[in-house]
Amino acid sequence: MTFRFSAALAALLTLAPVTPCLAEARTAKTGEAQSAKAGGARILYTEALAHERTLRDAATAATAIQMRRVVLEYERLVRRYPASGYSDNALWQAANLALLCYQRFGSDIDRRTAVGLLKQLQTGYPTSSLVARVDAALADAAPPPARAVLPMPPTSPLSLLRDIHRTALPDGIRVTIDLDGEVAYHEESLERPRRVFFDFKGVRPVAALQDVTLKFADDAVREIRLGRHPQNTTRVVLDLEGTDGYSVYSLYNPYRLVVDFHRASATAATVMVPVPTRVEPIVSAPAAMPVPPATVPIETPLVPLDVPSPPLSSKRTTPPTLPAPAVPAANSNGKFSLARQLGLGVSRIVIDAGHGGHDPGAQSNGVVEAELTLDVALRLQKLLQRHPGVEVVMTRDTDVFIPLQERTAIANREGADLFLSIHANASRNPRAHGVETYFLNFATNPEAEAVAARENSASGQAMHALPDIVKAIALNNKIDESHDFAAIVQHAMVRRLAVRNKQLKDLGVKQAPFVVLIGAGMPSVLAEISFVTHKQEGQLLKTNAYRQQIAEALQDAVLRYQQSLKNRKSIATKGTGTE
Repeated sequence: MTFRFSAALAALLTLAPVTPCLAEARTAKTGEAQSAKAGGARILYTEALAHERTLRDAATAATAIQMRRVVLEYERLVRRYPASGYSDNALWQAANLALLCYQRFGSDIDRRTAVGLLKQLQTGYPTSSLVARVDAALADAAPPPARAVLPMPPTSPLSLLRDIHRTALPDGIRVTIDLDGEVAYHEESLERPRRVFFDFKGVRPVAALQDVTLKFADDAVREIRLGRHPQNTTRVVLDLEGTDGYSVYSLYNPYRLVVDFHRASATAATVMVPVPTRVEPIVSAPAAMPVPPATVPIETPLVPLDVPSPPLSSKRTTPPTLPAPAVPAANSNGKFSLARQLGLGVSRIVIDAGHGGHDPGAQSNGVVEAELTLDVALRLQKLLQRHPGVEVVMTRDTDVFIPLQERTAIANREGADLFLSIHANASRNPRAHGVETYFLNFATNPEAEAVAARENSASGQAMHALPDIVKAIALNNKIDESHDFAAIVQHAMVRRLAVRNKQLKDLGVKQAPFVVLIGAGMPSVLAEISFVTHKQEGQLLKTNAYRQQIAEALQDAVLRYQQSLKNRKSIATKGTGTE
Protein backbone atom coordinates (compact mmCIF):
# COMPACT_ATOMS: atom_id res chain seq x y z
CA MET A 1 0.00 0.00 0.00
CA THR A 2 1.50 3.39 -1.04
CA PHE A 3 0.81 6.59 0.93
CA ARG A 4 1.18 10.17 -0.27
CA PHE A 5 3.00 12.39 2.23
CA SER A 6 1.97 16.02 1.73
CA ALA A 7 2.81 19.18 3.58
CA ALA A 8 -0.54 18.94 5.32
CA LEU A 9 0.25 15.45 6.56
CA ALA A 10 3.64 16.63 7.79
CA ALA A 11 1.87 19.34 9.74
CA LEU A 12 -0.55 16.75 11.10
CA LEU A 13 2.30 14.61 12.44
CA THR A 14 3.72 17.54 14.44
CA LEU A 15 2.88 17.23 18.11
CA ALA A 16 0.61 20.01 19.36
CA PRO A 17 1.97 22.07 22.26
CA VAL A 18 0.79 21.35 25.75
CA THR A 19 -0.70 24.86 26.08
CA PRO A 20 -4.36 24.58 24.99
CA CYS A 21 -5.30 26.43 21.82
CA LEU A 22 -8.60 27.65 23.19
CA ALA A 23 -7.28 28.95 26.51
CA GLU A 24 -6.96 32.55 25.26
CA ALA A 25 -10.21 32.53 23.30
CA ARG A 26 -12.43 31.21 26.06
CA THR A 27 -13.59 33.19 29.04
CA ALA A 28 -11.88 31.96 32.20
CA LYS A 29 -14.27 30.42 34.69
CA THR A 30 -13.89 30.96 38.40
CA GLY A 31 -14.41 28.62 41.32
CA GLU A 32 -12.64 25.69 42.85
CA ALA A 33 -14.62 23.13 40.80
CA GLN A 34 -13.50 24.67 37.53
CA SER A 35 -9.89 24.79 38.71
CA ALA A 36 -10.01 21.16 39.74
CA LYS A 37 -11.40 20.13 36.35
CA ALA A 38 -8.74 22.13 34.53
CA GLY A 39 -6.07 20.49 36.63
CA GLY A 40 -7.47 17.03 35.95
CA ALA A 41 -7.62 17.65 32.21
CA ARG A 42 -4.07 19.01 32.21
CA ILE A 43 -2.79 15.92 34.02
CA LEU A 44 -4.51 13.51 31.62
CA TYR A 45 -3.31 15.44 28.57
CA THR A 46 0.27 15.65 29.82
CA GLU A 47 0.35 11.92 30.60
CA ALA A 48 -1.07 10.94 27.21
CA LEU A 49 1.35 13.28 25.43
CA ALA A 50 4.27 11.77 27.34
CA HIS A 51 3.16 8.26 26.40
CA GLU A 52 2.90 9.28 22.75
CA ARG A 53 6.38 10.80 22.77
CA THR A 54 7.74 7.62 24.34
CA LEU A 55 6.24 5.57 21.49
CA ARG A 56 7.66 7.89 18.84
CA ASP A 57 11.14 8.05 20.40
CA ALA A 58 11.44 4.32 21.13
CA ALA A 59 14.26 2.45 19.43
CA THR A 60 11.85 -0.27 18.29
CA ALA A 61 8.65 0.56 16.43
CA ALA A 62 5.51 0.64 18.54
CA THR A 63 2.85 -2.00 17.98
CA ALA A 64 -0.68 -1.18 16.88
CA ILE A 65 -2.11 -2.03 20.29
CA GLN A 66 0.32 0.37 22.01
CA MET A 67 -0.65 3.20 19.69
CA ARG A 68 -4.37 2.51 20.09
CA ARG A 69 -4.05 2.61 23.87
CA VAL A 70 -2.69 6.15 23.73
CA VAL A 71 -5.52 7.14 21.37
CA LEU A 72 -7.94 5.87 24.01
CA GLU A 73 -6.16 7.99 26.66
CA TYR A 74 -6.82 11.13 24.63
CA GLU A 75 -10.44 10.10 24.03
CA ARG A 76 -10.89 9.49 27.77
CA LEU A 77 -9.86 13.08 28.46
CA VAL A 78 -12.42 14.43 25.98
CA ARG A 79 -15.22 12.32 27.45
CA ARG A 80 -14.38 13.34 31.01
CA TYR A 81 -13.63 17.02 30.42
CA PRO A 82 -15.44 17.99 27.19
CA ALA A 83 -15.42 21.72 28.07
CA SER A 84 -11.72 21.81 28.89
CA GLY A 85 -9.30 23.81 26.77
CA TYR A 86 -7.28 20.63 26.38
CA SER A 87 -10.04 18.69 24.63
CA ASP A 88 -9.41 20.08 21.14
CA ASN A 89 -5.69 19.34 21.49
CA ALA A 90 -6.48 15.82 22.67
CA LEU A 91 -8.71 15.17 19.65
CA TRP A 92 -5.99 16.47 17.31
CA GLN A 93 -3.30 14.31 18.90
CA ALA A 94 -5.57 11.23 18.92
CA ALA A 95 -6.42 11.67 15.23
CA ASN A 96 -2.73 12.19 14.46
CA LEU A 97 -1.77 8.95 16.20
CA ALA A 98 -4.65 6.91 14.74
CA LEU A 99 -3.66 8.00 11.23
CA LEU A 100 -0.03 7.08 11.89
CA CYS A 101 -1.21 3.66 13.10
CA TYR A 102 -3.17 3.23 9.86
CA GLN A 103 -0.14 4.13 7.77
CA ARG A 104 2.06 1.63 9.60
CA PHE A 105 -0.30 -1.31 9.86
CA GLY A 106 -2.86 -0.75 7.12
CA SER A 107 -5.99 -1.40 9.23
CA ASP A 108 -8.91 0.68 7.98
CA ILE A 109 -10.30 0.73 11.53
CA ASP A 110 -7.54 3.19 12.49
CA ARG A 111 -8.19 5.38 9.43
CA ARG A 112 -11.89 5.58 10.28
CA THR A 113 -11.01 6.38 13.89
CA ALA A 114 -8.82 9.27 12.72
CA VAL A 115 -11.56 10.63 10.45
CA GLY A 116 -14.14 10.44 13.24
CA LEU A 117 -11.88 12.29 15.69
CA LEU A 118 -11.09 15.02 13.16
CA LYS A 119 -14.80 15.55 12.43
CA GLN A 120 -15.52 15.64 16.17
CA LEU A 121 -12.89 18.37 16.53
CA GLN A 122 -14.38 20.29 13.60
CA THR A 123 -17.98 20.21 14.84
CA GLY A 124 -17.48 20.17 18.60
CA TYR A 125 -14.78 22.85 18.85
CA PRO A 126 -15.36 25.21 15.90
CA THR A 127 -13.40 28.10 17.49
CA SER A 128 -10.23 26.07 17.96
CA SER A 129 -7.22 27.21 15.95
CA LEU A 130 -6.69 23.57 14.99
CA VAL A 131 -9.89 23.49 12.93
CA ALA A 132 -8.13 25.32 10.10
CA ARG A 133 -5.90 22.25 9.64
CA VAL A 134 -8.68 19.65 9.72
CA ASP A 135 -9.65 19.73 6.02
CA ALA A 136 -6.09 19.06 4.90
CA ALA A 137 -5.79 16.28 7.44
CA LEU A 138 -9.05 14.72 6.25
CA ALA A 139 -7.76 14.77 2.69
CA ASP A 140 -4.68 12.85 3.77
CA ALA A 141 -6.86 10.42 5.73
CA ALA A 142 -9.01 9.62 2.69
CA PRO A 143 -8.95 5.96 1.64
CA PRO A 144 -6.55 5.12 -1.18
CA PRO A 145 -8.08 4.90 -4.68
CA ALA A 146 -9.33 1.52 -5.76
CA ARG A 147 -6.68 -0.51 -7.44
CA ALA A 148 -7.09 -1.64 -11.02
CA VAL A 149 -8.16 -5.24 -11.31
CA LEU A 150 -5.18 -7.22 -12.56
CA PRO A 151 -5.03 -10.85 -13.63
CA MET A 152 -4.45 -13.19 -10.71
CA PRO A 153 -0.79 -14.11 -10.34
CA PRO A 154 0.11 -17.78 -10.54
CA THR A 155 0.79 -17.90 -6.80
CA SER A 156 -1.59 -16.74 -4.07
CA PRO A 157 -0.65 -13.48 -2.29
CA LEU A 158 0.74 -13.77 1.20
CA SER A 159 -1.57 -13.24 4.13
CA LEU A 160 -0.60 -10.64 6.71
CA LEU A 161 0.09 -11.10 10.42
CA ARG A 162 -1.05 -7.70 11.63
CA ASP A 163 -0.57 -7.69 15.38
CA ILE A 164 0.00 -9.74 18.53
CA HIS A 165 -1.72 -8.93 21.82
CA ARG A 166 -0.83 -10.28 25.25
CA THR A 167 -3.55 -9.93 27.88
CA ALA A 168 -3.41 -10.83 31.57
CA LEU A 169 -6.35 -12.96 32.75
CA PRO A 170 -7.31 -13.79 36.34
CA ASP A 171 -5.97 -17.33 35.97
CA GLY A 172 -3.50 -17.03 33.13
CA ILE A 173 -2.34 -15.19 30.03
CA ARG A 174 -4.03 -14.78 26.65
CA VAL A 175 -2.09 -14.28 23.43
CA THR A 176 -4.09 -13.13 20.40
CA ILE A 177 -2.59 -13.28 16.92
CA ASP A 178 -4.36 -10.98 14.45
CA LEU A 179 -4.32 -12.01 10.78
CA ASP A 180 -6.08 -10.58 7.76
CA GLY A 181 -7.85 -13.86 7.01
CA GLU A 182 -8.15 -17.49 8.02
CA VAL A 183 -4.93 -19.41 7.38
CA ALA A 184 -3.65 -22.93 7.98
CA TYR A 185 -1.12 -23.34 10.76
CA HIS A 186 1.00 -25.99 12.47
CA GLU A 187 1.14 -26.02 16.26
CA GLU A 188 3.67 -27.81 18.46
CA SER A 189 4.81 -27.70 22.10
CA LEU A 190 8.40 -28.39 23.19
CA GLU A 191 10.25 -28.81 26.48
CA ARG A 192 13.68 -27.73 27.81
CA PRO A 193 13.01 -24.88 27.62
CA ARG A 194 9.25 -25.04 27.62
CA ARG A 195 7.66 -23.32 24.65
CA VAL A 196 4.87 -23.47 22.09
CA PHE A 197 5.26 -22.42 18.48
CA PHE A 198 2.91 -21.81 15.57
CA ASP A 199 4.00 -21.99 11.93
CA PHE A 200 1.83 -19.93 9.56
CA LYS A 201 2.50 -20.90 5.95
CA GLY A 202 1.99 -18.21 3.33
CA VAL A 203 1.98 -15.48 5.97
CA ARG A 204 4.27 -12.51 6.45
CA PRO A 205 4.27 -10.15 9.46
CA VAL A 206 3.91 -6.40 9.14
CA ALA A 207 7.20 -4.50 9.12
CA ALA A 208 7.00 -3.61 12.82
CA LEU A 209 6.83 -7.31 13.77
CA GLN A 210 9.48 -8.79 11.49
CA ASP A 211 12.08 -10.79 13.47
CA VAL A 212 11.15 -9.12 16.75
CA THR A 213 11.26 -10.42 20.32
CA LEU A 214 8.69 -9.12 22.80
CA LYS A 215 9.73 -9.57 26.43
CA PHE A 216 7.51 -9.43 29.50
CA ALA A 217 8.41 -9.21 33.18
CA ASP A 218 5.67 -11.38 34.67
CA ASP A 219 4.97 -15.10 34.47
CA ALA A 220 3.33 -17.54 32.04
CA VAL A 221 4.40 -16.14 28.65
CA ARG A 222 7.81 -14.52 29.16
CA GLU A 223 8.73 -13.92 25.52
CA ILE A 224 7.05 -13.84 22.12
CA ARG A 225 9.47 -14.30 19.21
CA LEU A 226 8.71 -13.96 15.51
CA GLY A 227 10.91 -15.37 12.79
CA ARG A 228 10.79 -16.12 9.07
CA HIS A 229 11.23 -19.64 7.76
CA PRO A 230 11.42 -21.11 4.24
CA GLN A 231 8.37 -21.28 1.98
CA ASN A 232 7.01 -17.95 3.21
CA THR A 233 6.39 -19.34 6.68
CA THR A 234 6.20 -17.11 9.75
CA ARG A 235 6.94 -18.79 13.07
CA VAL A 236 5.60 -17.39 16.34
CA VAL A 237 7.33 -18.84 19.42
CA LEU A 238 5.87 -18.37 22.91
CA ASP A 239 8.38 -19.01 25.72
CA LEU A 240 6.56 -20.28 28.80
CA GLU A 241 7.12 -20.36 32.53
CA GLY A 242 4.79 -21.65 35.24
CA THR A 243 1.98 -22.73 32.94
CA ASP A 244 -0.26 -25.76 33.23
CA GLY A 245 -1.80 -26.41 29.84
CA TYR A 246 -3.27 -24.17 27.19
CA SER A 247 -6.17 -23.99 24.74
CA VAL A 248 -6.32 -22.68 21.17
CA TYR A 249 -9.37 -21.44 19.29
CA SER A 250 -10.20 -19.14 16.40
CA LEU A 251 -12.38 -16.04 16.28
CA TYR A 252 -13.78 -14.38 13.18
CA ASN A 253 -14.54 -10.86 12.02
CA PRO A 254 -11.61 -10.25 11.90
CA TYR A 255 -9.82 -13.60 11.99
CA ARG A 256 -7.75 -14.16 15.14
CA LEU A 257 -6.00 -17.12 16.68
CA VAL A 258 -6.42 -17.03 20.46
CA VAL A 259 -4.15 -19.00 22.81
CA ASP A 260 -5.09 -19.12 26.50
CA PHE A 261 -2.37 -20.29 28.91
CA HIS A 262 -3.35 -21.39 32.41
CA ARG A 263 -1.10 -20.62 35.36
CA ALA A 264 0.06 -23.68 37.29
CA SER A 265 -0.65 -21.92 40.58
CA ALA A 266 -4.30 -21.58 39.63
CA THR A 267 -4.76 -25.36 39.81
CA ALA A 268 -2.12 -26.26 42.38
CA ALA A 269 -4.60 -26.12 45.24
CA THR A 270 -7.02 -28.48 43.57
CA VAL A 271 -7.32 -31.76 45.46
CA MET A 272 -7.74 -34.76 43.22
CA VAL A 273 -9.99 -37.40 44.79
CA PRO A 274 -8.99 -40.91 43.69
CA VAL A 275 -11.71 -42.94 42.01
CA PRO A 276 -12.58 -46.04 44.10
CA THR A 277 -11.43 -49.29 42.53
CA ARG A 278 -14.39 -51.31 43.75
CA VAL A 279 -18.14 -50.91 43.42
CA GLU A 280 -19.67 -49.48 46.57
CA PRO A 281 -22.82 -51.17 47.96
CA ILE A 282 -26.11 -49.38 47.45
CA VAL A 283 -26.83 -49.52 51.21
CA SER A 284 -24.12 -47.93 53.30
CA ALA A 285 -22.38 -50.18 55.82
CA PRO A 286 -22.95 -49.31 59.49
CA ALA A 287 -20.35 -47.13 61.11
CA ALA A 288 -17.51 -49.04 62.74
CA MET A 289 -17.80 -49.49 66.50
CA PRO A 290 -15.07 -47.83 68.57
CA VAL A 291 -12.31 -50.22 69.57
CA PRO A 292 -11.82 -50.29 73.35
CA PRO A 293 -8.35 -50.29 74.90
CA ALA A 294 -6.60 -53.66 75.02
CA THR A 295 -6.61 -53.67 78.83
CA VAL A 296 -10.40 -53.64 79.01
CA PRO A 297 -11.94 -57.13 78.80
CA ILE A 298 -14.49 -57.52 76.03
CA GLU A 299 -17.69 -59.23 77.03
CA THR A 300 -19.66 -60.86 74.24
CA PRO A 301 -23.35 -60.99 75.12
CA LEU A 302 -25.21 -64.25 74.59
CA VAL A 303 -27.72 -64.11 71.75
CA PRO A 304 -30.91 -66.12 72.40
CA LEU A 305 -31.57 -68.77 69.77
CA ASP A 306 -35.35 -68.75 70.01
CA VAL A 307 -35.92 -65.49 68.20
CA PRO A 308 -38.74 -66.19 65.73
CA SER A 309 -37.79 -65.72 62.11
CA PRO A 310 -40.22 -64.60 59.41
CA PRO A 311 -41.99 -67.42 57.57
CA LEU A 312 -40.46 -68.55 54.30
CA SER A 313 -42.35 -67.72 51.16
CA SER A 314 -42.08 -69.06 47.67
CA LYS A 315 -43.16 -65.71 46.26
CA ARG A 316 -40.50 -63.40 44.93
CA THR A 317 -40.23 -60.02 46.49
CA THR A 318 -40.86 -57.30 43.93
CA PRO A 319 -38.16 -54.64 44.14
CA PRO A 320 -39.35 -51.06 44.48
CA THR A 321 -40.04 -49.30 41.20
CA LEU A 322 -37.37 -46.74 40.36
CA PRO A 323 -38.38 -43.62 38.47
CA ALA A 324 -37.47 -43.64 34.79
CA PRO A 325 -34.61 -41.35 33.86
CA ALA A 326 -35.71 -37.92 32.74
CA VAL A 327 -35.98 -37.49 28.99
CA PRO A 328 -35.48 -33.99 27.59
CA ALA A 329 -38.27 -32.46 25.58
CA ALA A 330 -37.84 -32.33 21.82
CA ASN A 331 -36.92 -29.10 20.08
CA SER A 332 -39.69 -26.94 18.68
CA ASN A 333 -39.14 -28.54 15.26
CA GLY A 334 -40.04 -31.95 16.73
CA LYS A 335 -36.49 -33.28 16.54
CA PHE A 336 -33.78 -33.76 19.14
CA SER A 337 -30.68 -31.61 18.74
CA LEU A 338 -27.31 -33.21 19.37
CA ALA A 339 -27.18 -31.48 22.76
CA ARG A 340 -30.45 -33.17 23.76
CA GLN A 341 -29.40 -36.52 22.34
CA LEU A 342 -26.28 -36.37 24.51
CA GLY A 343 -28.26 -35.34 27.59
CA LEU A 344 -26.37 -32.07 28.01
CA GLY A 345 -27.61 -29.49 30.48
CA VAL A 346 -27.08 -25.85 31.37
CA SER A 347 -25.32 -24.52 34.45
CA ARG A 348 -22.98 -21.65 33.50
CA ILE A 349 -24.74 -18.59 32.07
CA VAL A 350 -22.98 -15.59 30.54
CA ILE A 351 -24.97 -12.37 30.87
CA ASP A 352 -23.93 -9.67 28.43
CA ALA A 353 -25.00 -6.09 29.11
CA GLY A 354 -25.00 -4.39 25.72
CA HIS A 355 -22.81 -1.38 24.85
CA GLY A 356 -20.88 0.48 27.61
CA GLY A 357 -17.97 2.87 28.01
CA HIS A 358 -17.61 5.20 25.03
CA ASP A 359 -20.47 3.32 23.29
CA PRO A 360 -23.68 4.47 25.05
CA GLY A 361 -26.01 2.71 22.62
CA ALA A 362 -29.46 4.13 21.91
CA GLN A 363 -30.47 7.28 23.82
CA SER A 364 -33.98 8.73 24.03
CA ASN A 365 -36.56 9.89 26.57
CA GLY A 366 -33.86 10.24 29.21
CA VAL A 367 -32.78 6.58 28.87
CA VAL A 368 -29.22 5.55 27.96
CA GLU A 369 -29.12 1.99 26.65
CA ALA A 370 -25.69 1.13 28.13
CA GLU A 371 -26.79 2.18 31.64
CA LEU A 372 -30.15 0.42 31.31
CA THR A 373 -28.75 -2.90 30.11
CA LEU A 374 -26.11 -2.94 32.85
CA ASP A 375 -28.73 -2.32 35.53
CA VAL A 376 -30.97 -5.12 34.22
CA ALA A 377 -27.99 -7.48 33.87
CA LEU A 378 -26.91 -6.90 37.48
CA ARG A 379 -30.47 -7.52 38.67
CA LEU A 380 -30.60 -10.75 36.66
CA GLN A 381 -27.25 -11.85 38.07
CA LYS A 382 -28.56 -11.36 41.61
CA LEU A 383 -31.71 -13.36 40.86
CA LEU A 384 -29.93 -16.30 39.21
CA GLN A 385 -27.30 -16.58 41.92
CA ARG A 386 -30.05 -17.60 44.36
CA HIS A 387 -30.55 -20.88 42.53
CA PRO A 388 -28.37 -23.92 43.11
CA GLY A 389 -26.84 -25.33 39.98
CA VAL A 390 -26.62 -21.95 38.23
CA GLU A 391 -23.33 -20.11 37.81
CA VAL A 392 -23.28 -16.58 36.37
CA VAL A 393 -20.48 -14.91 34.42
CA MET A 394 -20.76 -11.23 33.43
CA THR A 395 -19.10 -9.77 30.35
CA ARG A 396 -19.11 -6.44 32.18
CA ASP A 397 -20.32 -5.29 35.59
CA THR A 398 -19.26 -1.64 35.26
CA ASP A 399 -19.56 1.05 32.61
CA VAL A 400 -16.71 -0.14 30.38
CA PHE A 401 -16.48 -0.80 26.67
CA ILE A 402 -16.08 -4.44 25.63
CA PRO A 403 -15.62 -5.10 21.88
CA LEU A 404 -18.46 -7.13 20.39
CA GLN A 405 -16.19 -10.01 19.37
CA GLU A 406 -14.62 -10.17 22.84
CA ARG A 407 -17.99 -10.81 24.49
CA THR A 408 -18.50 -14.24 22.93
CA ALA A 409 -14.79 -14.90 23.42
CA ILE A 410 -15.38 -14.47 27.16
CA ALA A 411 -18.22 -16.99 26.99
CA ASN A 412 -16.06 -19.48 25.08
CA ARG A 413 -13.15 -19.06 27.46
CA GLU A 414 -15.37 -19.54 30.52
CA GLY A 415 -16.91 -22.70 29.07
CA ALA A 416 -20.40 -21.21 29.21
CA ASP A 417 -23.52 -23.23 28.46
CA LEU A 418 -25.71 -20.25 27.55
CA PHE A 419 -25.15 -16.68 26.31
CA LEU A 420 -27.76 -13.96 26.83
CA SER A 421 -27.11 -10.46 25.46
CA ILE A 422 -29.39 -7.70 26.77
CA HIS A 423 -30.20 -4.66 24.62
CA ALA A 424 -32.82 -1.93 24.29
CA ASN A 425 -34.50 -1.20 20.98
CA ALA A 426 -34.78 2.07 19.06
CA SER A 427 -36.55 3.22 15.92
CA ARG A 428 -37.01 6.31 13.79
CA ASN A 429 -40.72 5.62 14.10
CA PRO A 430 -41.68 6.97 17.56
CA ARG A 431 -44.73 4.68 17.60
CA ALA A 432 -42.64 1.49 17.38
CA HIS A 433 -42.86 -0.44 20.64
CA GLY A 434 -42.75 -3.94 22.10
CA VAL A 435 -40.21 -6.68 22.80
CA GLU A 436 -38.43 -9.09 20.48
CA THR A 437 -35.73 -11.74 20.76
CA TYR A 438 -33.10 -12.66 18.18
CA PHE A 439 -30.90 -15.64 17.46
CA LEU A 440 -27.98 -15.79 15.05
CA ASN A 441 -28.80 -16.36 11.41
CA PHE A 442 -29.22 -14.33 8.26
CA ALA A 443 -31.94 -11.68 8.51
CA THR A 444 -35.21 -12.44 6.75
CA ASN A 445 -36.99 -9.05 6.86
CA PRO A 446 -36.09 -5.33 6.70
CA GLU A 447 -36.88 -4.73 10.38
CA ALA A 448 -34.38 -7.38 11.50
CA GLU A 449 -31.80 -5.98 9.09
CA ALA A 450 -32.22 -2.50 10.59
CA VAL A 451 -31.87 -3.74 14.17
CA ALA A 452 -28.74 -5.72 13.29
CA ALA A 453 -27.23 -2.71 11.52
CA ARG A 454 -27.76 -0.54 14.60
CA GLU A 455 -26.47 -3.05 17.14
CA ASN A 456 -23.45 -3.91 14.97
CA SER A 457 -22.44 -0.28 14.45
CA ALA A 458 -19.73 -0.55 17.12
CA SER A 459 -18.03 -3.57 15.56
CA GLY A 460 -15.55 -1.52 13.52
CA GLN A 461 -14.98 -4.31 11.01
CA ALA A 462 -13.88 -3.84 7.41
CA MET A 463 -15.48 -5.20 4.24
CA HIS A 464 -12.74 -7.79 3.77
CA ALA A 465 -14.10 -9.63 6.83
CA LEU A 466 -17.42 -10.40 5.10
CA PRO A 467 -16.47 -13.91 3.85
CA ASP A 468 -15.37 -14.93 7.35
CA ILE A 469 -18.61 -13.62 8.85
CA VAL A 470 -20.75 -15.47 6.32
CA LYS A 471 -18.81 -18.67 7.00
CA ALA A 472 -19.21 -18.32 10.77
CA ILE A 473 -22.97 -17.83 10.47
CA ALA A 474 -23.42 -20.64 7.97
CA LEU A 475 -21.48 -23.06 10.18
CA ASN A 476 -23.48 -22.17 13.30
CA ASN A 477 -24.61 -25.53 14.68
CA LYS A 478 -26.52 -24.08 17.65
CA ILE A 479 -29.43 -22.70 15.64
CA ASP A 480 -32.09 -25.13 16.94
CA GLU A 481 -31.19 -24.60 20.59
CA SER A 482 -30.74 -20.84 20.13
CA HIS A 483 -34.15 -20.63 18.45
CA ASP A 484 -35.81 -22.53 21.28
CA PHE A 485 -34.08 -20.42 23.94
CA ALA A 486 -35.14 -17.26 22.09
CA ALA A 487 -38.76 -18.46 22.02
CA ILE A 488 -38.68 -19.08 25.78
CA VAL A 489 -37.14 -15.64 26.42
CA GLN A 490 -39.75 -13.95 24.24
CA HIS A 491 -42.66 -15.73 25.93
CA ALA A 492 -41.33 -14.88 29.39
CA MET A 493 -40.86 -11.18 28.57
CA VAL A 494 -44.34 -10.84 27.09
CA ARG A 495 -45.96 -12.61 30.04
CA ARG A 496 -44.11 -10.60 32.69
CA LEU A 497 -44.01 -7.15 31.14
CA ALA A 498 -47.65 -7.11 30.03
CA VAL A 499 -48.56 -6.76 33.72
CA ARG A 500 -47.13 -3.22 33.83
CA ASN A 501 -47.22 -2.39 30.12
CA LYS A 502 -50.80 -2.98 29.02
CA GLN A 503 -50.01 -1.92 25.45
CA LEU A 504 -47.00 -4.25 25.15
CA LYS A 505 -46.58 -5.63 21.64
CA ASP A 506 -45.19 -9.11 21.04
CA LEU A 507 -42.81 -8.64 18.11
CA GLY A 508 -41.85 -12.30 18.17
CA VAL A 509 -38.67 -14.30 17.65
CA LYS A 510 -36.46 -13.19 14.77
CA GLN A 511 -33.08 -13.97 13.28
CA ALA A 512 -30.30 -11.59 12.25
CA PRO A 513 -26.49 -11.57 11.87
CA PHE A 514 -25.50 -9.95 15.16
CA VAL A 515 -21.72 -9.68 15.56
CA VAL A 516 -22.03 -10.14 19.32
CA LEU A 517 -23.45 -13.65 18.75
CA ILE A 518 -20.97 -14.80 16.08
CA GLY A 519 -18.49 -17.40 17.27
CA ALA A 520 -20.39 -18.41 20.41
CA GLY A 521 -19.88 -22.08 21.17
CA MET A 522 -23.20 -22.35 23.00
CA PRO A 523 -26.87 -21.39 22.44
CA SER A 524 -26.97 -17.61 22.32
CA VAL A 525 -29.71 -14.99 21.95
CA LEU A 526 -30.10 -11.22 22.00
CA ALA A 527 -33.10 -9.78 23.85
CA GLU A 528 -34.49 -6.35 22.90
CA ILE A 529 -36.24 -5.52 26.15
CA SER A 530 -38.31 -2.47 24.99
CA PHE A 531 -38.01 0.68 22.87
CA VAL A 532 -36.24 3.67 24.41
CA THR A 533 -37.65 5.78 21.56
CA HIS A 534 -41.29 5.04 22.50
CA LYS A 535 -42.64 7.62 24.95
CA GLN A 536 -44.53 5.21 27.23
CA GLU A 537 -41.92 2.45 27.19
CA GLY A 538 -39.14 5.01 27.68
CA GLN A 539 -40.84 6.22 30.86
CA LEU A 540 -41.34 2.66 32.09
CA LEU A 541 -37.69 1.82 31.43
CA LYS A 542 -36.67 4.55 33.86
CA THR A 543 -38.50 2.87 36.75
CA ASN A 544 -36.97 0.27 39.06
CA ALA A 545 -40.17 -1.77 39.01
CA TYR A 546 -40.16 -2.26 35.23
CA ARG A 547 -36.46 -3.06 35.17
CA GLN A 548 -36.99 -5.65 37.89
CA GLN A 549 -39.82 -7.19 35.87
CA ILE A 550 -37.48 -7.51 32.89
CA ALA A 551 -34.83 -9.19 35.02
CA GLU A 552 -37.38 -11.60 36.48
CA ALA A 553 -38.67 -12.44 33.00
CA LEU A 554 -35.15 -13.26 31.84
CA GLN A 555 -34.62 -15.35 34.97
CA ASP A 556 -37.79 -17.29 34.18
CA ALA A 557 -36.52 -17.94 30.66
CA VAL A 558 -33.10 -19.21 31.75
CA LEU A 559 -34.59 -21.59 34.30
CA ARG A 560 -37.31 -22.83 31.93
CA TYR A 561 -34.75 -23.51 29.22
CA GLN A 562 -32.59 -25.34 31.74
CA GLN A 563 -35.62 -27.42 32.72
CA SER A 564 -36.46 -28.24 29.09
CA LEU A 565 -33.08 -29.89 28.54
CA LYS A 566 -33.44 -32.26 31.48
CA ASN A 567 -37.24 -32.38 31.76
CA ARG A 568 -37.07 -32.23 35.52
CA LYS A 569 -38.88 -30.14 38.10
CA SER A 570 -37.81 -26.55 37.66
CA ILE A 571 -35.57 -25.08 40.31
CA ALA A 572 -37.43 -21.87 39.57
CA THR A 573 -39.99 -22.85 42.22
CA LYS A 574 -37.39 -21.85 44.81
CA GLY A 575 -37.10 -18.36 43.38
CA THR A 576 -39.33 -15.34 43.57
CA GLY A 577 -42.32 -15.03 41.37
CA THR A 578 -41.46 -17.88 39.02
CA GLU A 579 -44.00 -20.38 37.85
